[in-house]
Amino acid sequence: MPDLIHVRYSATGESTSVDAMGMREMQARCYGARAAQYILLKAPPASGKSRALMFIALDKLQNQGLKKAIIAVPERSIGGSFDNTALSKHGFFADWNVLPEHNLCTPGGDKGKVAAFKKFLEGSGRVLICTHATLRFAFDELASSAFDGCLLAIDEFHHVSGNQDSRLGELVRGVMSGSRAHLVAMTGSYFRGDSQPVLLPEDEAKFTGVTYNYYEQLNGYEHLKSLGIGYHFYQGRYLTAVGDVLNTDQKTILHIPHVRAGESTKDKHGEVDAILDLIGTVEFTDPATGILHVKRAHDGKIIKVADLVDDDPVRRDRVISYLRRIERPEDVDLIIALGMAKEGFDWKFCEHALTIGYRGSLTEVIQIIGRCTRDSVGKTHAQFTNLIAKPDAKDADVAVSVNNMLKAITCSLLMEQVLAPVIKFKPKMEGEDTPPGELRIRGLKGAATDRVKKIIEQDINDLKAAILGDASVAKGITGAVDPEVLNKVLIPKVIETRYPQLTEEEREQVRQHVVVDAALRAGEIEVQGGKKFIRMAGQFINIDDLSIDLIDSINPFQRAYEILSKEVNAPTLKVIQDCIAATRVQMTDEEALLLWPKVKLFVKEKGREPNINASDPLEQRMASALIYIKKVRQQRGK
Repeated sequence: MPDLIHVRYSATGESTSVDAMGMREMQARCYGARAAQYILLKAPPASGKSRALMFIALDKLQNQGLKKAIIAVPERSIGGSFDNTALSKHGFFADWNVLPEHNLCTPGGDKGKVAAFKKFLEGSGRVLICTHATLRFAFDELASSAFDGCLLAIDEFHHVSGNQDSRLGELVRGVMSGSRAHLVAMTGSYFRGDSQPVLLPEDEAKFTGVTYNYYEQLNGYEHLKSLGIGYHFYQGRYLTAVGDVLNTDQKTILHIPHVRAGESTKDKHGEVDAILDLIGTVEFTDPATGILHVKRAHDGKIIKVADLVDDDPVRRDRVISYLRRIERPEDVDLIIALGMAKEGFDWKFCEHALTIGYRGSLTEVIQIIGRCTRDSVGKTHAQFTNLIAKPDAKDADVAVSVNNMLKAITCSLLMEQVLAPVIKFKPKMEGEDTPPGELRIRGLKGAATDRVKKIIEQDINDLKAAILGDASVAKGITGAVDPEVLNKVLIPKVIETRYPQLTEEEREQVRQHVVVDAALRAGEIEVQGGKKFIRMAGQFINIDDLSIDLIDSINPFQRAYEILSKEVNAPTLKVIQDCIAATRVQMTDEEALLLWPKVKLFVKEKGREPNINASDPLEQRMASALIYIKKVRQQRGK
């Protein structure tokens, strides 16, 4: 199946070049907010968040009166990102140093490290590295005021939740309300796989946000020029299909499914052995590194494989230690993992992230994609491939398969929004010239209040994640939802749920901007005869004719449906549509009223009423609307 997404980048080198203080573009942007008590940094994997934190922490320790910096990471392996770093040789005023006794990302239980954590707070040490778990255990034994005079930095901040049952979320709220501590929250993926916000709105409002988007990062690389995101569907066992998408000439991270997932054979070690057999014959295992040397079947080339599925802690630590030290492309060719090699894992030579089975968390997908989007000499393209079970009408779990497919494609649509270039647009005023590189939309409402501006400027991708994560919206991928219903009924409901404090007028301003942004980013701009056109949902539209009414009539997911319908055979597509029809959202008055003019037009043009069993999903929906309207009229005696 072709890529659902293929984004090209300009390789400007801007995101990786450094200034006179040794800072990248993102790090300098973050350093500019260093005086704030609470900083929330959203930046992609490989953008340099760890070093950005070092710059901020050293300034707070030396120039802002703070005494200590505590950095918490989700797992021990990520602690290495904060090892000693000679920042001064690149122009900064100090170096980053962590004493060995203050690095708690070492083997051993987290509870047993609480004493060392307390000793650090009481002593003269300045920087401590620990896991989220160690921080939680220590917090349970300390008053919030113990963090006075400290900078608390939480890496991979999406592990926090606003849910009252989240211990890490409770810790953050406790530190903010009960101490004078400073906080830096960092994440490469602010989206959560569940419905819980990372921070409660009233807490997040206290943070100074610094955002460096994915397009800025990837477009500013020196070598990487394109990124593809695609899907390959299979029936039966995935091991019969993985050979079709695994290319051992590419540096690849292969994530096998969790043992509880439907795609799993429930024998993870057997799956690794089967994948190795697909490649060729295991010649030997290097005793020093734990790396498997596999002789490729078709040409005898030795493929170096790192097995991170192996449960033996000694062997796995040996492999992880080796992977941290690799400096050449030839040091490893394939990494097979299950729950590892995602967050904070840096293998810059990786070209292909191959994931088996649907991943329920958008955060996890973004982290996996981030494994292959590092910049590296000789790497011009990065690829993410998701191998997913194809829905089968004979399968008892067909509804699960359909749901997984739709969610995976929905995730791609969001990634397209995140990874594509930002398109600037504003309301179109009569007689006003349009600046180069900007689009003007007739009828578009401006952002009239500060909170609307903040949502549009800082939170629009988070809002899209919530919208695309909505089950009713996801059905729009198959064309089963009328575009106006999608844009004017379903999307506003998500906005209202996420931002209940907004007025009706503010919600409409946000709605228009998120719909326009989604439609434009999914479109393709072309120049014909000196005029610019944008292709959206199969239509070529003169940019000068863009209006909010026109955009509201377009399904921004249409292109995904077109690709899906071309690449999935007719019986499979019918299985998908039938499954959706069986679980269709209940009709509302709003949707019925919007569809009623379309129903009348259909009857006039076709000479018949829409058929509930039609192959066209929109005709099915119009038929549902007609049934609903007749039922309501009957109930009201009209």
